[in-house]
Amino acid sequence: MKVDNDPTAKERKKDHIELAFQSQVAAQVIDQRFYYEPLLSAHPSPDQASFSFLGKSMKVPLWVSSMTGGTALAKTINHSLARACGEFGMGMGLGSCRSLLYDDEFLADFDVRHLMGSDLPLYANLGIAQLEELIIKKELYRVKDLVDKLKADGLIIHVNPFQEWMQPEGDHFYQSPLSTITTFLDQTTIPVIVKEVGQGMGYESLKALFQLPLMAVDFAASGGTNFALLELLRSSPQQQERFNKLVHIGHSAEEMVHLTNGIKEELGDNMRCQQVIISGGIKDFLDGHYLMSLLNMPSVYGQASGFLKHARGDYADLQQYVQDQIEGLKLAKAYLKVKSNR
Repeated sequence: MKVDNDPTAKERKKDHIELAFQSQVAAQVIDQRFYYEPLLSAHPSPDQASFSFLGKSMKVPLWVSSMTGGTALAKTINHSLARACGEFGMGMGLGSCRSLLYDDEFLADFDVRHLMGSDLPLYANLGIAQLEELIIKKELYRVKDLVDKLKADGLIIHVNPFQEWMQPEGDHFYQSPLSTITTFLDQTTIPVIVKEVGQGMGYESLKALFQLPLMAVDFAASGGTNFALLELLRSSPQQQERFNKLVHIGHSAEEMVHLTNGIKEELGDNMRCQQVIISGGIKDFLDGHYLMSLLNMPSVYGQASGFLKHARGDYADLQQYVQDQIEGLKLAKAYLKVKSNR
């Protein structure tokens, strides 16, 4: 007598019948960015091949985008995220480290290198206004001290003119961010990434940055957390009415990918920065796979709110989220081909 080697079959088939109607996908909600090619690959291997990014070795092309520090939950969030980076092989940008420039009260919130290990990229973070002030005061040594005590690989400079203008306590710039960045690069040897804070950057700004000796440009495009809007919501009703339209101006990550491809072709050998962190509105592995496939440069994709949602409580929740992102990305690479002519 033949033995049934699939004892779950009967229950599984019953589930199929009951769930069949719920599993139908209307044509109008099919993701039109991809060709689904089910014949061309085996299931992906659980192994992860390392690759070089920012001069370090990463296992997956996911970047934990800059988030927080100096608040009650900051230590839990940053330490959980750093632990996940160490476990899965991701890179991480810290939230603004401004509070550490003059004292170490909040150092424990940001002190995460021991959780990541030394092989993965970890970057500190300061705003352009703080750098401008330190340059004026001739105190750039404070940035090196900051990077050293965090055992970071370099500095993310966030550029945020609209955020500072909308913020009730915001700083004002006395020179262009490009001038400040150039001066900083001339006066230090600290590796630098430059990012916006949720509205992205247009053609001229991107073109200027890619001609500088940066480690990477981080898009921080429109579609994710918009810090100019966040600060506007903290301001008076009159301020909100006056400037509301400004915070709805920006560039999507996909638009910035196309701009960057054009700039790369235009600049040729003058393209000194050769790496990109694609961030801003990246909801999941499908967005990441799509945009990395379109970009003609080495890249990883960054998330903030997706990680943040799962990093405030039990580490197992964050662990499962990251694992799902990695497995989804593997499946996307194996079976989905981007429709580049969209």
